Amino acid sequence: QVKLVESGGGSVQTGGSLRLSCVYSYSSYCMGWFRQAPGKERGGVAGIHSDRSTRYADSAKGRFTITQDNAKNTLYLQMDSLKPEDTAMYYCAADRWCPIQTLLDLTTYKDWGQGTQVTVSS
Repeated sequence: QVKLVESGGGSVQTGGSLRLSCVYSYSSYCMGWFRQAPGKERGGVAGIHSDRSTRYADSAKGRFTITQDNAKNTLYLQMDSLKPEDTAMYYCAADRWCPIQTLLDLTTYKDWGQGTQVTVSS
């Protein structure tokens, strides 16, 4: 089981930026960022495969960037041009292996972090 610890959340105004970090106990083939707003289902934001392929939700394209630094055992999510609708709890997830096409699927991942809150005010 991969241990995942997120950090970097906070409160920003519309148009601001945040960088989320997720420290993992050991690298996995598939890692992703998900978010869940109050009263809504958890959904995929961005995912990265061991071959460096990435996938983004439409809402994240052009604004968010997922990267991974295996030397530091850390997954990042750079979030720019934040909007109030980005307000949610953000979770890091990992799994040993997955098809690239499923990087944003909730059911792909076995291991989850506790989450970090992002709040964007208008």
